[in-house]
Amino acid sequence: MKQRNPERNTAPTLEDVARVAGISPMTVSRALNSPQQVRPATVAKVKAAISATGYIPNAQAGSLASNRSRLIAVVVPQINNNMFVDTIQSLNDTLSARGYHMLLCVTGYEAETEAETVSTLLSRRPDGIVLTGIHHSTQLKKVLLQASVPVVEIWDMTPTPIDMLVGFSHEKIGASVAEYLAERGYQKPGLIWTDDRRALQRKQGLVDALARRNLAPCADVPVALPALMARGREATVQLLDSHPEVDVLVCSSDTLAQGALMAAQARGLNIPQQLAVIGFGDLDFAAANFPSISTVRIDRQRMGELAADQLLKRLQNQVVDNPIIDMGFTMVPRDSG
Repeated sequence: MKQRNPERNTAPTLEDVARVAGISPMTVSRALNSPQQVRPATVAKVKAAISATGYIPNAQAGSLASNRSRLIAVVVPQINNNMFVDTIQSLNDTLSARGYHMLLCVTGYEAETEAETVSTLLSRRPDGIVLTGIHHSTQLKKVLLQASVPVVEIWDMTPTPIDMLVGFSHEKIGASVAEYLAERGYQKPGLIWTDDRRALQRKQGLVDALARRNLAPCADVPVALPALMARGREATVQLLDSHPEVDVLVCSSDTLAQGALMAAQARGLNIPQQLAVIGFGDLDFAAANFPSISTVRIDRQRMGELAADQLLKRLQNQVVDNPIIDMGFTMVPRDSG
């Protein structure tokens, strides 16, 4: 039962917590703001007293005293895209275990919207920022440099990040997919592709590598964002109606590939003998799908862990030995081609 002073109708204070815990207010404050500097038994005692009193810590006051908000702002283009979910969850889990909280913002794919959002976030004084991708407006880069906040960019690769980077090369993925197609003898590829910048980087890498082999896509059907399974199915119908000679469909995501397989099977096509399908991301359903989807695997969970580790090291004034981490990728051959 919560212990409240019946003679007053005010919110419980830090002093109330200290009284219930039997320790000094200074120790309570230290346990809240720097738990790593306090014995675990004392931290547990403070948590129990907070629960008993109903005390709500003043995060703003704590941040003023310690110059830390314990907030990490994470900016992603979508949350209805399974591609980002594992990375976000992993980021949150790793940060939470170290006493930090994630502030998630969704900006879409417009650089101007991202810049406006980050400027607003900085007013909350986050201790660090995680950005998706490496292509940002000049305004955003200027704001971040002036703010002197640790930044980690994810899901892309460049030798010149704003600060730190955990990602992979989309162009190299495209080239690897082209090599994969050539090894299996596919001659008439068709593309089903969204128009976000990172997907287009993979596409350009694929097209360039195909050209070096004197090959070119027979057809290229653009798909609006988000990459829904229904859109993959619709795009496949459109592509096969106009280019029935296509022997492999390369999709910018596993979700589109799943839709492509549904459309191909509805036509009675044998997979992969008559039509192969390749995806990207190795999402949860890719291995379980029937047929299972050949794809490119990105360790999305590990990406979140590494990004959080980079920030935490910087916040603890540790040297970040490798500010640019190239996670690479893996081609995963399965039943679809």
